[in-house]
Amino acid sequence: MSAVVEQQIERWRTAVLRGPAMTAGDADELESHLRDQIAELEATGLSGDEAFLIAMRRLGQVDTVTAEFAREHGERLWKQLAMVEPEDRAPRRMGIMIGFAALVAVLVQIARLAVESSAGGGEWILRDMSLLVLPALAAYFAVLRRTAWRRIAVVAAIVVALAVTVNLFPFEPGAATSGLVAIHLPVVLWLVVGAIYVGEGIRSPARRMDFIRFSGEWLVYYALIALGGAVLVGLAGLVLTPVAPSAMQYIGEWVIPTGAGAAVIVAAWLVEAKKSVIENMAPVLTAIFTPLFTVMLLVAAVGYAVAGVGREFDRDLLIVFDVLLLVVLGLVVYGISARDRARPAGVMDTFRLVAVVAAIALDLLVLVSMFDRVGEFGFTANRVAALGLNILLLINLAGTAWLLFRMHVAQAAAERLERWQTDYLPVFAGWAIVVLLVLPPLFGFA
Repeated sequence: MSAVVEQQIERWRTAVLRGPAMTAGDADELESHLRDQIAELEATGLSGDEAFLIAMRRLGQVDTVTAEFAREHGERLWKQLAMVEPEDRAPRRMGIMIGFAALVAVLVQIARLAVESSAGGGEWILRDMSLLVLPALAAYFAVLRRTAWRRIAVVAAIVVALAVTVNLFPFEPGAATSGLVAIHLPVVLWLVVGAIYVGEGIRSPARRMDFIRFSGEWLVYYALIALGGAVLVGLAGLVLTPVAPSAMQYIGEWVIPTGAGAAVIVAAWLVEAKKSVIENMAPVLTAIFTPLFTVMLLVAAVGYAVAGVGREFDRDLLIVFDVLLLVVLGLVVYGISARDRARPAGVMDTFRLVAVVAAIALDLLVLVSMFDRVGEFGFTANRVAALGLNILLLINLAGTAWLLFRMHVAQAAAERLERWQTDYLPVFAGWAIVVLLVLPPLFGFA
């Protein structure tokens, strides 16, 4: 057998031995069956990789451990072949989800009541809302993944340190630095969730891409839940208001915050439980919106360049452009993660390249405007945060454009682009931590 297959078998055996009832002898017997199956399948003309995937699926006695193995290593074909949720595990997972969703709902309502009874105002809730939700999501994955206590302790210490630090900062009322903390704390906490999600594979580009893929799929589900919830709330208001005029106030205070918080856990559960659905849906959505965003970016880049209004961007428009750049980057990354690595560059890759080039042009306009503002008005915490983000985006987009170009002219592997994006995650994380912990004291918490 090839070295690649031997490595896959070793990883499979490691996953099997994590089962609580699995002994080394049992693993030896299963491995022997696996190797026999691979040998038979290779004799029919299948490649080593194909034989391994099919043989693993045929081991019906160990669907549970092969499902966990597929989740950990994240290859889409493995998931399609091996991820059959055992019937006795589905209720347990749903029960865990309901428990954590209820916990988040309770925490959100406690915070809301605390704000209402607070005499000093409730600005803190904007900073701390993510602390009520995302650590619970990390704990949810820790339970599902049976994460080692040592890793849980490290992650918990990081969360506690962040919570204590941001709440000890002596922010002035309405401080801009407080707003920066409210924006960047969820980013840092989401990466903390990622540390639990990827487990021991935190250094693996493939596992980091799994988390990026999960983030995109989670966002799709959360948006669908939010849309459905908005329709439900609107209809409930129309139906109940004639007989209960205060119904909308009750819904606004109890139903909407509770649902928004609990949906974070529910969306994560749906991503894990319904992978076959979302993995078919999300790439389709990406394929639809990538050309549309490409056209919009081209029109915007040409329009702003011809009009010569690069220096006229106000702060609100700068925020809109930053969000647009992040969305475009997300579409490109998710589209690349969903494509066949061995397939040569196609029409959709051309759309991605054009979109990235247009995004670079817009980012340069944004940076010119920012440098003009800094030169005229000086540095502020908001300007430093935005300037740093746009410089990081420009570097990332430039590298992405080059690799997409290489895919077209030299048939370079898409895996290099995946690695570029996953290796860049710590850069974004580092800047978010700087904005969160360094800029507020540097600018006097103003």
